Amino acid sequence: MGKTFEIPGNAVSPDEVTLRQLSTGDFIPAIGLGTFGSDHVSHERVARAVLGAASVGYRHFDCAAVYGNEKHVGKSFKQILDVIPREELFVTSKLWNDKHAVDDVIPACKQSLDDLQLEYLDLYLVHWPFPNTHPPGCNGSTRNPDAKPYFHENYMKTWRQMEKLVDMGLVRNIGTSNMTMPKMQLLLRDAIIKPVANEMELHPHFQQPEFFEYLSSRDIISIGYSPIGSPSRPERDRTPEDTVPTKDPVVVAIAKKLGVHPAVVCIKWAIQRGQVPIPFSVNHYLENIKGAVSPPMSDEDMEAIASIDKNCRLIKGQVFLWKDGQSWEDLWDVDGTITPP
Repeated sequence: MGKTFEIPGNAVSPDEVTLRQLSTGDFIPAIGLGTFGSDHVSHERVARAVLGAASVGYRHFDCAAVYGNEKHVGKSFKQILDVIPREELFVTSKLWNDKHAVDDVIPACKQSLDDLQLEYLDLYLVHWPFPNTHPPGCNGSTRNPDAKPYFHENYMKTWRQMEKLVDMGLVRNIGTSNMTMPKMQLLLRDAIIKPVANEMELHPHFQQPEFFEYLSSRDIISIGYSPIGSPSRPERDRTPEDTVPTKDPVVVAIAKKLGVHPAVVCIKWAIQRGQVPIPFSVNHYLENIKGAVSPPMSDEDMEAIASIDKNCRLIKGQVFLWKDGQSWEDLWDVDGTITPP
């Protein structure tokens, strides 16, 4: 890979990073490195970023089978684990949508473990609540003719296999991703092993306050993807009405006052709010983790950022829609009920 694992003098001590306790008693570092390279970053470059991030203090890594780079990331983990004990890492992976069938869940997890060169995962998430897939690099108008809406009975069949993974010792914790409150209410009603976390889009322009508080009140950690507004997201997820939190005047002013990049302000806000942001960067991961452990922002700054929520979802997921003519909002139960078939 052209880079070996060694700890530089400017590294942040992992002991400085805030830990959040999951409902199972395990601890998750309050900042992680995302590994979704989108269409712009090669698998090898993502793997190098994992090595570099671990060398400067990261111990939390957010992976997924659909990213297509777990074998590359696994080579980095092999080098890292020659130096750092496994119990000091927190590694997440995710079950992709085409593996929701009862017979596919456990083999899919085992494949991720093999690719990542790990004996267990700290957290395994159901990536989306829909068993719908899309071609790599597709545009926003792509629709899978076999796409299906959310059926809770089917989701629970998948979840029962997720619970088995815990019983088997292959994963320590299970959780969800891209859920909504109505869907989560049903899962919490029926689950034997409750989700410890939900991964979802969270940034100053999309704060999801009601859902965030709902999860917090039930001891479910909110892991925030796109914490700085996902500047490298695929073209299919870009629309004219999108806003950029790192260019918001409030964020920019706070960044200038603190002498940091606006992206660091977004990350600091997320951590102080109680989230676990997982920014992805191949160049600025050191600045991000240094910002995460620097003195907290003032209450006034936090209140100012709370006031700039624009309810602007950037990752809309429209490629998972199951009927022509639907709006992407049908995926997110915006009226408080699950959109029917």
